[in-house]
Amino acid sequence: MSMSFTEDSLCRDNPLLLPVNEQKTVYDGFITVQDKDLRIKIILPPDLQLKKAKLHCCWQLKHLLRGYEAIVKQRLQQSADLSSFILELKTILEVGLKSRPECRSIPPPQYYSQIISEMETLGWDKMVYIDMEFQTLKLKAEDSSGRQHMFTVRLKAKHPAEAPECSADLPVPLSVTWTPQSTLEQLYSQFLLVLESLTEFWDVLDEIDEKTWILEPENPSRSDTMRRIAIGNNVSIKVEVDPRHPKMLPECCLLGAEHAVTPLRNKLNANMHLW
Repeated sequence: MSMSFTEDSLCRDNPLLLPVNEQKTVYDGFITVQDKDLRIKIILPPDLQLKKAKLHCCWQLKHLLRGYEAIVKQRLQQSADLSSFILELKTILEVGLKSRPECRSIPPPQYYSQIISEMETLGWDKMVYIDMEFQTLKLKAEDSSGRQHMFTVRLKAKHPAEAPECSADLPVPLSVTWTPQSTLEQLYSQFLLVLESLTEFWDVLDEIDEKTWILEPENPSRSDTMRRIAIGNNVSIKVEVDPRHPKMLPECCLLGAEHAVTPLRNKLNANMHLW
């Protein structure tokens, strides 16, 4: 009678967790915590002793239980039956969700199939990195001059309804448009257009780097617009190139002792019109 009562309460409280054999030693399905369905499989020994039970969890469940493993083991030892253990497990998970805000919005299964489908269209060869949550993607791209670039996309749990956060090493703000119908392929195409608009700027800076002695920055990134170039006699010139108009006369500032800088500044001012 008590066994039947336990089974009834287990089924009532966890309608998505079902026994998969007649002996009821294996339960498989989902437990629901704060509107999230989490996959779990419970294997009991023939004598149904919870102490010797084995739990197989989905990665989201494992992530939520990280740091609580000892408590889960203790609850397995102490719970009277499977129904009361599941109740204890849900309580632990609710605590875990509250303490880890990033876990509160675990995307639904269709989110993952959507990302896989979009990546297949875009091409897996463009992916350099994807995190365990399928939320941060790093995609590689090449501009028309053969330079390699990295495009970081942080997807939201409601993708594609919510616009992702995008970032890249660029000298201008990265501006992309997104609608609920947008895809990763369309986003990537926009990024390629941004790279193309900056090709001339990087060509100019690459030429400066190749043909002059650069003092600063030591290891320039693709977002750097400034170069400090050694001229000689402890004099240097700081140039600031406009990414939108790279062929225009850059902002120039001569640095060094005044007696050495003055004649150079006069020459620069006198010949500026020749640019």
